[in-house]
Amino acid sequence: MSAETTYSFFHSVEQSFDKAAKFTTWDSGLLEQIKQCNSVLRMHFPVKVNDKIEVIKAYRVQHSHHKAPCKGGIRYSPEVNLDEVMALAALMTFKCAIVNVPFGGAKGGITIDPKKYTAYDLEKITRRYTAELVKKNFIGPGIDVPAPDYGTGEREMAWIVDTYQSLKPGEIDAAGCVTGKPITQGGVRGRKEATGLGVFFGIREVCNMEDVMKKQGLTVGVVGKRVVVQGLGNVGYHSAKFFREAGSKVIALAEYEGAIFNEDGLNEDEVFQHRKKTGSILNFPGATNLAKSSDALELECDILIPAALENVINGDNAPRVKAKIVGEAANGPCTPEADEEFTRRGILCVPDMYLNAGGVTVSYFEWLKNLSHVRYGRLEKRFAENLNGHILGQIEELSGKTVSKKERDFIMHGPEEQDLVHSGLEETMITATREIMQIWKDNPTIPDMRTAAYVSAINKVAQSYNELGIFP
Repeated sequence: MSAETTYSFFHSVEQSFDKAAKFTTWDSGLLEQIKQCNSVLRMHFPVKVNDKIEVIKAYRVQHSHHKAPCKGGIRYSPEVNLDEVMALAALMTFKCAIVNVPFGGAKGGITIDPKKYTAYDLEKITRRYTAELVKKNFIGPGIDVPAPDYGTGEREMAWIVDTYQSLKPGEIDAAGCVTGKPITQGGVRGRKEATGLGVFFGIREVCNMEDVMKKQGLTVGVVGKRVVVQGLGNVGYHSAKFFREAGSKVIALAEYEGAIFNEDGLNEDEVFQHRKKTGSILNFPGATNLAKSSDALELECDILIPAALENVINGDNAPRVKAKIVGEAANGPCTPEADEEFTRRGILCVPDMYLNAGGVTVSYFEWLKNLSHVRYGRLEKRFAENLNGHILGQIEELSGKTVSKKERDFIMHGPEEQDLVHSGLEETMITATREIMQIWKDNPTIPDMRTAAYVSAINKVAQSYNELGIFP
């Protein structure tokens, strides 16, 4: 990789930052501090794989210490490099600020292809990486809290927490050193669907804004809206699911092998099961095949949700996008050229840096759960059910009428962990959406919602730094 392109991704994040910073009044030195990565750990460590010793290259970047701890995923990919990790750490700072999650941004990565290693070898690599982080004080419930990302999941997080606990015996909050853990190891219910549900809550709130919908030529609400989802992974699947359940019509689904279309709507789970059985979403009963996956991006629809790869909507195909709203469920699905085209044509692009923040929001809830050492709902569930039952009984007695079983079950239901997690996520996404739209409304010269989201993030981080008195 040449010197000119080494910091391309991080540089593009800086460019977006600079674009938004012009709409703020903060001191230039303070803005410069916010842009920089505060701490960068680059490491090489040996691991014995089969009969050979391999030197593993790994990173952990803490972008901002304006809040503690830092927070960000760990990805395992052969493409992992310092530039990418720095850029993603910076985006985590801004993402957490936008959704009012009190973490500084961080990111980690190991430059390996996890598919080429056995589970045993991956465990050795993960545990050694964790030991290196502990050695350098780059992990801990009050220091830096990793999470899953590309190539990692619950299994790797369980290895990390176990390694941390063995190296820090007696640390009572040790389970909070990492999130995305299995439920049995201190994980939280509701995390799996969190990103897709956050996407739904964010776009639904935009659709509930009468002035915004009028500008887009759409009716208020998500009922009846025609939705296209690209990607049937965890995020795309759950995004489609929640839109369908709310009364929208998912008219097309796309995967790498192609796309399918049905004007009357598709059921994401039936399509998922069809793909599981046949190996492809194509030839789904009642649907029309589209030759290329990218064709779905150009369909007539109200809401387009790219939930798979980055840079899928670019300067080439953006002029052919016919959606009124584009919701970035994936990381970086739209290029800056696409942004410019959308602004020119009046297409509303809801940006990824806040829209897919459901994962980090629910990670925050998991961290709080680990610090409190009690499952959400354990203290109030029965109390709420008993109280609701008493109120319902009194109303029935006074009115002489009986509530149906369905309504009775709904009213009597005391909140469980998943209910409270979903409720907290809903509140988070609604508040963040309203804050961003208010900033945009107050300053109509801001070109797009992405810039407004950056302005929101910069204001919050700068305010925090300002109050800390970073200039001694």
